[in-house]
Amino acid sequence: MTNKKMEEKMNTNKMNDLIADTPQQNVVKIAGIMFLLTLVIPLFNWIFVLSRFIVPDDAISTANNIMANELLFRIGIINELIISVIVVGLALTLYIILKSVNKNIALLALFLKLIEAILIAVIALGHSIALLVLNGQASLTVFEPKQIQALVGLFLNVHISITAIPGLFLGLSLVIFLYLLFKSKYVPGILAAFGVLSYALIFIYDLLFIFSPNYATILIIQIIGWGPSILFEIIIGLWLLIKGVNVKEVEKRALTT
Repeated sequence: MTNKKMEEKMNTNKMNDLIADTPQQNVVKIAGIMFLLTLVIPLFNWIFVLSRFIVPDDAISTANNIMANELLFRIGIINELIISVIVVGLALTLYIILKSVNKNIALLALFLKLIEAILIAVIALGHSIALLVLNGQASLTVFEPKQIQALVGLFLNVHISITAIPGLFLGLSLVIFLYLLFKSKYVPGILAAFGVLSYALIFIYDLLFIFSPNYATILIIQIIGWGPSILFEIIIGLWLLIKGVNVKEVEKRALTT
């Protein structure tokens, strides 16, 4: 057998092994699930938990709502920790899928995504401390009870403003990941490009929220900032879960690495 034929046979075997690489396919499906969960869990937490406590421009009423329904507030804290874990899961699966495209850039995106997860966990910790303070388990003798309630209520009332900080890392990390996905041709280019645009809008929106929160609270700006990413997360989540990635492109990259 000539060297050329032997090389062709080795390449064919490598392709067949790759196609049969079920762990890799499982990673793609997990990424799809993670995309869907990054949409569902935060929406659930906001609509059914956090929004029920917040009374705009009335921090004391917000604090009173927390004390009146402590269990629901604790569920919100757990949800935030779950969100942090989901963010880590999405980051790791995307890194595994896309590291063959450009490992250094994929590592940068992974690092930014992990910062996002840490910041979300810190917010959950802040909510847990706030609850301890309200229950008197963390004494602040400098303040009167009403002042403590006002401070805790204010902390929750500015929840959306606080989440703009991890939102910056969310937008930037996924712009990078989805640029690699576009470059890889693992999914249709128009879908990956739509993802890049969606998370670029999130980055811009959260930047606007930090510098000019009054404009960021305008409904049409909120829709422009977050609407495309909601649609994208549904589409990409279902796509990766059901259709997976383009096997031929995966094969090409495997043969060149």
